[in-house]
Amino acid sequence: MEGDFGPGVARRALGRLLEAVLANRGEANAVFDILAVLQSEDQGEIQEAVRACSRLFGALLERGELFVGQLPSEKMVMAGSQRATRKYKVWMRHRYHSCCNRLGELLAHPSFQVQELALGTLMKFVQLEGAHPLEKPKWEGNYLFPRQLFKSVVEGVLSPEEDHSLLLSQFREYLEHDDICYHTMQAATDVVVQVANGHPEQVPLTFWNNAFTLLSAVSLPHQESEALNFYVKRAGAAGGWGLGWGKVHVASSPPTLQEHKKAFQLMWLSFLKYKLPLSLCKKVLVIMHDSILPHLAQPSLMIDFLTHAYNMGGAVSLLALNGLFILIHEHNLEYPDFYRKLYGLLDPSIFHVKYRARFFHLADLFLSSSHPACHILVHRPQGPELDADPYDPEEEDPAMSRALESSLWELQTLQQHYHPEVSRAAGVISQALSTSEVSIAPLLGLTAFEVFEQDLKKKGPESVPLEFIPAQGLLGRWDDLCAQHFTLS
Repeated sequence: MEGDFGPGVARRALGRLLEAVLANRGEANAVFDILAVLQSEDQGEIQEAVRACSRLFGALLERGELFVGQLPSEKMVMAGSQRATRKYKVWMRHRYHSCCNRLGELLAHPSFQVQELALGTLMKFVQLEGAHPLEKPKWEGNYLFPRQLFKSVVEGVLSPEEDHSLLLSQFREYLEHDDICYHTMQAATDVVVQVANGHPEQVPLTFWNNAFTLLSAVSLPHQESEALNFYVKRAGAAGGWGLGWGKVHVASSPPTLQEHKKAFQLMWLSFLKYKLPLSLCKKVLVIMHDSILPHLAQPSLMIDFLTHAYNMGGAVSLLALNGLFILIHEHNLEYPDFYRKLYGLLDPSIFHVKYRARFFHLADLFLSSSHPACHILVHRPQGPELDADPYDPEEEDPAMSRALESSLWELQTLQQHYHPEVSRAAGVISQALSTSEVSIAPLLGLTAFEVFEQDLKKKGPESVPLEFIPAQGLLGRWDDLCAQHFTLS
């Protein structure tokens, strides 16, 4: 039955082939016919073939009918004098590898339904290989994670050519399991280095976007948990899992939270050591303070990336502020130029950038202080004349700008602003300052357009009369005039 079975294979034909192979080893060559349908150009036939392969090799794994150990050459075994059972198992395991390779290729199929089905089948095989290992453990009772097969899955979803946002959203469901999460970090690190090493400038943007989508989906618990959720379980054994990263994964106890953090840190450092596209750099910085830094074993290792981003200027500098401040405030990072660079960002263009609300929030946080050194700017007994203002707006160093010799005369000017909300807010400085700061959070994202929109939605007072005698309507007024005319006549 070996040969091209053709693209017109129906579900019943595949079912008959499947039953024949599982019932009789003498019908093993029918596997070629099933695998041939995986090459079909018809989407429906491919899906039926994937389901058939899932049932076939799932059953063979559970029955132990695939060769276990270092897989020898098929040609050498077939030509040798080994037992028929050994030859069958070696031969069938080679067919299993062909199936897995084709399923990996189908992760890039134009149809998302085919991609989704191929991913689900590969992850089923990952689970079954964990329960029925195809490698021999070095120590009895240890549990082997099918690292090679799983890495091929991660390579498939991290496609350099195809946007796999939808497929990665499906893969994200598997990341709820502790073992899948840990091995995803390991595999993703390997794949990023493998793709980007040598000529990182030639790596397509699609790959970087896929990698960021996957990496940002990995999250770690904030504390140790005794209840570990495993996807791959070994049948008939309590078996733990471990940290080796050789050809297979061998151990007897789960990794600690600190070991998870080390893997998480290595994954992000491997990703961020390359010169990323600007758009992607912004995405990383947006999640840096709450999704990356808290999970790192050594957060201070992010200083190079953050200072480089801070020096880039514009919106990137704004986004780098949060992560830098966390390193300074919580991890004793010394960065003498922090406030000088922050001062350099304060120019009129800041009101037009996309992330201005976040910047104003951070600036308010950075400049908060219980010391009254700047009160003189608001309550100077005799402020300088406008044409004699000593403040130098061109000076880049705030300490040299002579700002403390000046005053915030602009706020007094704004007290005469045409908009009542602005003038009312500016008028606060004429009152005694309170000891606690007023939250400015509601105003951070407010734009001029939104200010006008709010005014339009306000309910004004009742209508103001424009005439002493209210109009009664056109006809009613005409009747009154006519009546007066006839009375007078």
